[in-house]
Amino acid sequence: MADDAAAAPKGEDDKDGGKKAAGASPRPAETLGFYERSDGSRPEVKKRTLSDLSLLRFISAELTRGYFLEHNEAKYKERRERVYTCLRIPRELEKLMIFGFFLCLDAFLYVFTLLPLRVLLAVIKFITLPCCGLSNGRLLQPAQVCDVLKGVIMIICYFMMHYVDYSMMYHLIRGQSVIKLYIIYNMLEVADRLFSSFGQDILDALYWTATEPKERKRAHIGVIPHFFMAVLYVFLHAILILVQATTLNVAFNSHNKSLLTIMMSNNFVEIKGSVFKKFEKNNLFQMSNSDIKERFTNYVLLLIVCLRNMEQFSWNPDHLWVLFPDVCMVIASEIAVDVVKHAFITKFNDITADVYSEYRASLAFELVSSRQKNAYTDYSDSVSRRMGFIPLPLAVLLIRVVTSSIKVQGVLAYTCVVLFYFGLITLKVLNSIVLLGKSCQYIKDAKMDEKLFQPPATTMQGKTPKKTQSASKTSQGTPTEETVCASVTSQPMRQASTTPLLVESNSDQLLTTPDGEEKDLTQENSELKHRSANKDLLDIDRFTICGNRID
Repeated sequence: MADDAAAAPKGEDDKDGGKKAAGASPRPAETLGFYERSDGSRPEVKKRTLSDLSLLRFISAELTRGYFLEHNEAKYKERRERVYTCLRIPRELEKLMIFGFFLCLDAFLYVFTLLPLRVLLAVIKFITLPCCGLSNGRLLQPAQVCDVLKGVIMIICYFMMHYVDYSMMYHLIRGQSVIKLYIIYNMLEVADRLFSSFGQDILDALYWTATEPKERKRAHIGVIPHFFMAVLYVFLHAILILVQATTLNVAFNSHNKSLLTIMMSNNFVEIKGSVFKKFEKNNLFQMSNSDIKERFTNYVLLLIVCLRNMEQFSWNPDHLWVLFPDVCMVIASEIAVDVVKHAFITKFNDITADVYSEYRASLAFELVSSRQKNAYTDYSDSVSRRMGFIPLPLAVLLIRVVTSSIKVQGVLAYTCVVLFYFGLITLKVLNSIVLLGKSCQYIKDAKMDEKLFQPPATTMQGKTPKKTQSASKTSQGTPTEETVCASVTSQPMRQASTTPLLVESNSDQLLTTPDGEEKDLTQENSELKHRSANKDLLDIDRFTICGNRID
């Protein structure tokens, strides 16, 4: 019994000792490779000393180490899609650029082909007024007044350009150093953008002042001051483009081609100024339109440079092959810069390549809507607002350069001029037909048919009743391709003005709104605020968003 009693405490001591041994801290750092299983139990400890970690074991571990990419599948798929997007950018961008180029070409050819004929028809109508009488109480329709103003501005600026000595300007620019010419060329590019932004406002102000209904209260300085401002703008902008063309001509004729290389490297500086900025879809749309306009302007400048050089060498065709490498270098650098710039902008801002098809559909919508019954602007003016391309100064300069470079003498020469004019008209008509067909296809692919039949946005105060909205929807119906074509080829009609003369404030609306509609009015105001944050591409013109650009 005593032995058992003595044995019991000893067993308890053994148990306590075992617990202490089990809960004791691990042995010092000489035992390495100690780990736990997933169920928490510990295997037998294998002692490895520092001498076991040899160089060969480390090298073998590095050579046989593996990993699994599927553990981060979403990340690698995203990286692959980015690569595919960058590869798709050149193709989608050039589709947009080509479509935009032909849009600018159509607006540019309009000035040379259809605008003189429209001015002639307006003059004939004005002369035959005593026989035909007034229509709708107007001497001329608003579109005819705008055409006559454009024609008169071009004629006046063309004669004013005769007082500009191109030879003196060329030698004055050629006498400057390379650095000065590089700075001058950069300043001219900035000035061209500023002139384009303000010039379209000047022309629009003139057109509206000349065609504004007379029953309204006069709130302008008059048509004549606006007309002189427009003439001054077109003349100064034409001189600015002439200086650009002269600087480029000096670069082409320099012996070491250093100036041309520096001017082309300036395009790559543009990548630095735009790639590392935050861009939204609307900002990218504005930049794409600016690139289209810049590319078309550069092509016209290259045409002017070639004409001036061919005139100096007596139209020797061998000299054209001398200019050909430089022309190809300018065009290739422009295309390369646009592709690289857009590829990295879309990459850094997570924008897909499909956005360029949306931009193309938006430009197509502008083309088709300018031929609707409720059209409120000419097509060339809509292109000017969208892209910042104003064809009047460029057309005046090109006419001046062509008439000074090519001498027309004899009956055969005038016959060639007439045939060339009819050829331009044919090119304009064919280009317009193809663009119109492509535009209808792009609009149909983008499912924007219904927007063509919506009236132009007017300043509406108050809320439109739901019954009238539903009636208008049912009366419009579903648009078909035949109705689109019919509306495009029909003549525009004048709409009655629905804008109230007295603008009501929000407080007046809240006071006169019944209690049942107060909730709907607040909801509509919140929806309008939300829409202003997310603007549609069709509601933005070339210079609306410049103040809201995110740098």
